[in-house]
Amino acid sequence: MRKRKYYLRLTDAEHRLILQCLLEYRNKLIFQGKYTDVVDEFIIKYTK
Repeated sequence: MRKRKYYLRLTDAEHRLILQCLLEYRNKLIFQGKYTDVVDEFIIKYTK
């Protein structure tokens, strides 16, 4: 059985907010000395 796909309609402001939160989380991980690979990959996929 296939999983259903769901789509969200976001405004430009909501897109910017999501990206800003992802970048802040990435910076937090860098400050803590942790790996950011997963967040980096998600940012790349999200911005495409």
